[in-house]
Amino acid sequence: MPVHRPEQRHPHSPYPTGLLLTLVLALALLVLAAQPSSARDDSTPPRGSAYMGVGVAAHDGTDGTPAGTLAAQTEGVDVSSHQGDVAWSTLWSSGVKWAYVKATEGTYYTNPYFAQQYNGSYNVGMIRGAYHFATPDTTNGATQADYFVDHGGGWSRDGRTLPGVLDIEWNPYGDACYGKSASAMVTWIRDFVNRYKARTGRDAVIYTATSWWKQCTGNSGAFATANPLWIARYATAVGELPSGWSYYTMWQYTSTGPTVGDHDRFNGALDRVVALANG
Repeated sequence: MPVHRPEQRHPHSPYPTGLLLTLVLALALLVLAAQPSSARDDSTPPRGSAYMGVGVAAHDGTDGTPAGTLAAQTEGVDVSSHQGDVAWSTLWSSGVKWAYVKATEGTYYTNPYFAQQYNGSYNVGMIRGAYHFATPDTTNGATQADYFVDHGGGWSRDGRTLPGVLDIEWNPYGDACYGKSASAMVTWIRDFVNRYKARTGRDAVIYTATSWWKQCTGNSGAFATANPLWIARYATAVGELPSGWSYYTMWQYTSTGPTVGDHDRFNGALDRVVALANG
């Protein structure tokens, strides 16, 4: 004869266990459905995944590449964890003489490939430096400059180490200007470059795009006299520069170049790259 067994109940609930689980699941689905779509958007990349030029193509577009390398320009590249272990000897053989490597982002990320990329470029003969991807919505500029210097962004006068770069551009994780007014953004950048110089003795290079600079700093000319400009523009010519700068020091001209994607040109022959390294 079959034995009737009463449904099991949670010791602190008047409801059967199965019914209780169903109710919990239904409630969870209702809560999820009630969230705004932005709260459930899984298209935002994870923190730490940003890289130099992450927003350039989407915001400024692409309009070809320069016709050819001038004698007074020197080819370079920039890399991050997206490139993994880089074939530095291949790049060196192709004429690349300098490189920048992502070291840090915010105060929460260090590039796990930094050693291979930073030391590897140096070992094949390149002049190299490090860059920091700024996140002005997470901590202040001075704090991020300290984090950068403490995690690979320092400088030494060995003729082979370039000054650190502040990569300040579109926010891949949210509002393009990181929720800051133009004046607040200028203050943030000033705090970063001032602390970097206090720590290293060098003026940081500023990497940016003219359209972002106009939108998010009000086209400030406050940094042109001290900080070298690295301009981002994927086109046959650099085009308009941000306010105050009459020339660029470096130009990121494509994200689809050979071996690593991001290729750049130094606005000068190799001896000028060495001069920037020496300060």
